[in-house]
Amino acid sequence: MKYRRAKVAGGTYFFTVVTHNRRQFLCEPENIELLRAAFRYVKSSHPFVIDAIAILPEHIHCIWTLPPTDNDFSTRWRLLKSYFTRHCQQQYHGEMSESRFGKREQAVWQRRFWEHQIQDERDFIHHFDYVHYNPVKHKLVQSPKDWQFSSFHHHVRQDIYALDWGA
Repeated sequence: MKYRRAKVAGGTYFFTVVTHNRRQFLCEPENIELLRAAFRYVKSSHPFVIDAIAILPEHIHCIWTLPPTDNDFSTRWRLLKSYFTRHCQQQYHGEMSESRFGKREQAVWQRRFWEHQIQDERDFIHHFDYVHYNPVKHKLVQSPKDWQFSSFHHHVRQDIYALDWGA
């Protein structure tokens, strides 16, 4: 059975992207910078808005809104993952695996990602809060304000969240 994704031009989507075998390396400083560079690179040719993001050691949660005439989030994720993988400077010792094209490659990401099309304002708020509370859920910090790898502080500055939200 072929996997089908719901794609709506200008849609808003919640995503979860996971590292291969849930290896924990995303929050290393050089990898945070590399992820930022990957996002800038992809956004320069395939624009989108990052409404919320949290980078955890082995996965990323985020919400994106695509341009009004565009529904292609899959290309954006492919480009992000490949940019990160190609430019990765840290000493990642992932397992070598055979790609579907018969090429040996170092596995950095799970092949797929999970997406959910945001349906309405209530759904957006639920996923927005989920993204920012996720580091607390995983017991990485006591409060969202303590996690530096998310858009939480950006939203505090915009008066969307109080600094003590989720504590």
